[in-house]
Amino acid sequence: MNTNTRMNTFLRDGKGLLLAYDQGFEHGPSADFDDKNIDPNYILDIASKGEFTGVVLHKGIAEKYYNGRVPLILKLNGKSSLPKGEPISTQICTVEEAISLGAKGVGYTIYLGSVHENIMLQEFGDIQREAHEEGVPAIAWIYPRGEAVKNDTAPEIVAYAARAGLEVGADAVKIKYTGDAGTFRWAVKAAGLARVFMSGGPKAPTDETFLSQVKGAIDAGASGLAVGRNVWQHNDPLKMAAALKEIIFDGGELQKALQHVVAQ
Repeated sequence: MNTNTRMNTFLRDGKGLLLAYDQGFEHGPSADFDDKNIDPNYILDIASKGEFTGVVLHKGIAEKYYNGRVPLILKLNGKSSLPKGEPISTQICTVEEAISLGAKGVGYTIYLGSVHENIMLQEFGDIQREAHEEGVPAIAWIYPRGEAVKNDTAPEIVAYAARAGLEVGADAVKIKYTGDAGTFRWAVKAAGLARVFMSGGPKAPTDETFLSQVKGAIDAGASGLAVGRNVWQHNDPLKMAAALKEIIFDGGELQKALQHVVAQ
């Protein structure tokens, strides 16, 4: 089974829109949540009504809330924001557990450039092998980070992340946007046959800012977007979902996409 076949569950006409909800563990509930989005049921409702092609959860949320309406990617490692120093995120869930919870794919974060990258690379190697034996994709969140990384969105650093994902066997890589379509295109090329998903990142200052980044990534050849806060922190998440679908699935221009978020 090849990469495209494994990823088909999370794609529509070759493109994907994933709703990520792993931020509670990673950042703490006070950093990102309000009275609405602290409830996982609210997020799963957005994923279903917004027609997302996948939803990303940690195992505890999946065990207690996952309803099967949107294909699940289970995040297999994680860390809190409390420790300082060189980042490391280690495995907390197995591929077998993920599949038992209904996952159709697994995700894993690698902090490329950390002094602990060898541990994460080794763990991902084992996970990738097990996932492929089960016929599900292994998706790598590759975030260059640590003392050695001065700018994690520099074009050469993002392209390095994309290439590393290809070479360690990821079916898809989630990487940060470089800031423009031209330099992001090189990162997509570096990823080869591994699918590239732009990381949605923190809430953007304006809808236009965020949507222009998504448009640039898609124009550069990305397969889609893995987004959390820019959707479920939005005052109307389904309107933002419609705008994203306009760009990702319909090939719409920025101004047409913006009409979705300003429409009454």
